[in-house]
Amino acid sequence: MCHSTHRISDPVRAETVCGECGLVLDDSTSLASTAPPIASTATEGSGRGIGPFVAPGGVRRSLGSTLTLSRDGQGRRLGWRRRYEFQHLKRVMSRQTARVADGPLDRSPARAEILQSVHRLGVPDIVGTEAERVFAAARTAGVFRGRSLSACVGAAVYAACRRFTIPRTLGEVSVAVGGRRSEVGRTFKMVQRSGVIAVPGVGSKAFLTRYAQELALSPKVRSTVESMLETTRDDAELSGLSPHGLVAALIYLAAERNGEHRSRAQVARVSAVTEVTLRSTCRLVEKVWSETSPGSPSA
Repeated sequence: MCHSTHRISDPVRAETVCGECGLVLDDSTSLASTAPPIASTATEGSGRGIGPFVAPGGVRRSLGSTLTLSRDGQGRRLGWRRRYEFQHLKRVMSRQTARVADGPLDRSPARAEILQSVHRLGVPDIVGTEAERVFAAARTAGVFRGRSLSACVGAAVYAACRRFTIPRTLGEVSVAVGGRRSEVGRTFKMVQRSGVIAVPGVGSKAFLTRYAQELALSPKVRSTVESMLETTRDDAELSGLSPHGLVAALIYLAAERNGEHRSRAQVARVSAVTEVTLRSTCRLVEKVWSETSPGSPSA
């Protein structure tokens, strides 16, 4: 187009461009000229789209050319002063974008914290995507104003685990995000009361499946614990206990009754509660059972 013979080959992008006008001369890459056909039946799906699915908090979509900080649009190397200016502008842009309440999450330090906490907890990647959605919704609603980053990330991750019925305690999430349990709990209560997203209650059977698998309990003990849970569900005195603490106490008592001894230290380590809490919960459960059915056997 410009009748120039100066060509520049970029091995990183596998492109050959003109040194004068920047026109891409290499046509080895084939582009899609038309969109895929619309599905004919309802079973095949509706609508049309190009490219794979991109998570809401994923990488930025390619909405234009991305220029490096070392070369200009024509492929020529920049001087040190211009490189420093562009680097400074990039840092300023990142800070300003992260401070905007409704800014993109992929430029915020919260996304890196969410990914790290999800990896430490060992939960599926879909939980991280849901946590990013919860974090963005709560931040836009102003729920996280004045809260620390660790508490906000912990609340979002804990809410995502609750939405997918994944048994993770508040203490485990607090350790994964590196925050205090009290701060994460208060922030989660703010998210739950704000109503920006529905957070279901935690299920005791999810903790039962996890703890029974780690303690290698037999199906007989599991069925015994399930029947105990059905019995204690409507009890007013046991309703205020934490679900994982109550499940741990019932597992200990059921294992003792069925001859599969598990020490308090083992059950406490798996359920992430202290031995004192486990002992007091077992005594409370035995007291309630002795009052409701005096002839029931004790552990």
